[in-house]
Formats: sequence, structure tokens, C-alpha cells
Amino acid sequence: MDALTHTPTPSPTPDRRRAPRGRIALAATTAAVLVAGALAFGAAARTTAADPVESALEQRLQSLVDAGYPAALASVTRPDGTSIEVSAGDGDLSSDRKTPADAEVRIGSNTKMFVATVVMQLVEEGAVSLDEPIETYLPGVVAGDGIDGAAITVRDLLRQTSGLPESSEVVATDPFGMQDVYISGRDLLDIALAQPASFASGERWEYSNTNYILLGLLIERVAQRPLWEQIDERIVEPLRLEHTYLPVPGERELRGAHVEGYHADFPGELREITDMDPAFGWAAGAVVSTPTELNRFMQALFGGELVSAESVALMQDTVAADDPFHPDLGYGLGVQSYSLECGMVWGHGGDIPGTQTRNAVAPDGTAVTIAVTALPWAIADPADEAVLLPKYEVVMDVLDETLCDS
Repeated sequence: MDALTHTPTPSPTPDRRRAPRGRIALAATTAAVLVAGALAFGAAARTTAADPVESALEQRLQSLVDAGYPAALASVTRPDGTSIEVSAGDGDLSSDRKTPADAEVRIGSNTKMFVATVVMQLVEEGAVSLDEPIETYLPGVVAGDGIDGAAITVRDLLRQTSGLPESSEVVATDPFGMQDVYISGRDLLDIALAQPASFASGERWEYSNTNYILLGLLIERVAQRPLWEQIDERIVEPLRLEHTYLPVPGERELRGAHVEGYHADFPGELREITDMDPAFGWAAGAVVSTPTELNRFMQALFGGELVSAESVALMQDTVAADDPFHPDLGYGLGVQSYSLECGMVWGHGGDIPGTQTRNAVAPDGTAVTIAVTALPWAIADPADEAVLLPKYEVVMDVLDETLCDS
């Protein structure tokens, strides 16, 4: 998940600023996905092994393993709902277990798309207003040095223009130390609010996981139900997803077939970190899914299955993201836009200790998710940009090539 780990690196740092293509998470315009037609529910059928897309993807995933990632897995889901699922590398370094295709992984900041979807559903129901201050829904909760809950709107939170400081700068500096630690969403917010505001609300854009921790609290207050249940009832069940969930409080093990995730205190010294309490990410980055199910979710979201076309258009109303590497990067209401070789794409993407995911939907409705089982700075020295940045680039290159060739 973005900014959920802190590693001392040259500016812009990979965890806060995401090095080239690191802050990218992608998918397709609403119109393009709607034209693509209806998608099949449930587990998508695999194509034959002779498919040239699958052969090319196998080679690309092997290049990620060759680059130092323990394992890589990917899914290409076409507009008709059929999927190609490919994996490479070792699913478990201690046993050389092969990587299962379409395994469960922690999808980090892709969680923000799920949370934003629930918020937009509440907006459609009249329970939440985008331009209402957060003070209306959580009175007396959002206050601090330069922080005024009456001046921060729900739209500001969704679009990352609130100026709220980053809680993960404090709680996620030691992933192994936090591996078995539970921390509540309210405690995460209080940690953030103990710091001064980064800027006045609405003044500019800056990525902060705190925005989505606060949105999780908003959902729970308005719905009067836990966030995990709202995601399950509003997204997972309607789409018939079987391996997508927000872990319940205290849940540390992945529920289904999965790959092991790895992190490192020192680059290259990989240690398993699969079983962990992801509470430090919660509404900003704790969701679990598979590549194919994440594709299905993105296609459903941008295709108007989860919210109305009008709501999708609001989500795609972006502000310029202050990213020196990608001047055309736009951030909407929980989704990002970015140009690849085959055109503008939409989605999100995420980093969390043990997994990096990059995902997108192309203009024709084809969705691709790529996952690797370590973060770049676990396999490369974060102080050496010449080594580190290509580790980011290679994952995005595989996404770009696969999406645009499919």
C-alpha cells in the first residue's frame, strides 16, 4: 500500500512519493467499459495454454522473478469475462512451492477504490453529501494544529486534498514490529491528528492514507455497521467474489490459497511476512483479493454495476496529482488516471509489506492486475535510485505491455 512503510530514501521516496510509475494504479473510461458489454459473474473461464497473450505474459512474469521478486502472478480479464491467469517464481521460498495461479494477495491501496465505492453508494442513498464537511458526520473528531473538520469536505478526503497528515509515517516504519500489532482506526486517526496539517484543506493535492482511515470511520458512523461488513454486502456479494474481503479485527492469516509475501530490514535479506495484522492499513489498505477478482471489481465499478454512471463521472473528476515523474497523473474520488501506450486508463494500485500490485482497465474494457510478492525496496537498496527505480519500472512495464498488447 502507498506510504504504509517508511524507508529512508532520496526524495521523492518510493513509499511516500512512489518512484516513477510507483503511484500509478489504473483502469478504463466509463464509456469504454460500458461499450465492452456485460461481464460474466463468478470465476472467469481460463483460455487455452496456446493463447499468445498467455505465452507473452509468462515470459514477462519470469522477467519480474529474474529482477529479484520472489514470485509474480497476473490475470488478464477480457470484456467478455474470460481470464488468463499466470504465475511465476516460488510461492514459498522455504519450500520452493510453485506460485498458485490467481492466489489471494494483500492489495494495499486498491482498498481505496472499495471504500470510495461504498461512500458513493451512500451519496446516492442520500446519507452522505460530497460537499458536506466531515464535522457533520463525525462532530468534534477532526481537529488539531491547522486541522478543522468544518473545513474538510468528504470530497476533499476522497480526492486527497484535505491536507491531513500521514499516520503511516509513525505506525509503519517497522513492518516486522507491527506484524502482530492491532491498532484501531480511531487510534490511527489520533496519531495523524497529533501532527500539524500539511496545508489548508483544498489548497492542493497530497497523498495521505489518513483521508481513507477517516472515510472508513465515516462509513461506520453513517451505516452503523462495521466497514468489513459494508464492503462485503455492497461489493463482494453482489459481484459474487469468493476471495475478496477486508479482514475482520484481529484476523492475520489469509483465508484461501495464497502466496507468501516477503519483506526485508536490509535489502535482499527477505523474511516472510504473509501472516500479519493489517490493521495499520485498514480502510486505506487492508483488503485481500486475487488478480482476477480485482479485475472483476474494476470492470464492475467503471462499468456502472456498483454505482450509477453519474457517480462514476464524479469519481473520474480528477485534480492534478503533484507527481514530478507523471505530469498527466490525475486523482479522482478514490481512483487515478494515467496514460499508457494504449490510451488513458483508470484504477489505483497498492503497496503493502509483502506485496505490490499494479492494475488497470484499458479503453476496450480489458483489465490486468500484476502482483509481486515483495516491495521494491525489499530487494534493492532504497538509497540507490539507480538500482531501486528500475525495480519499480519493470512492474509497470509488464502492466503496460500486457494491457496494451491484449
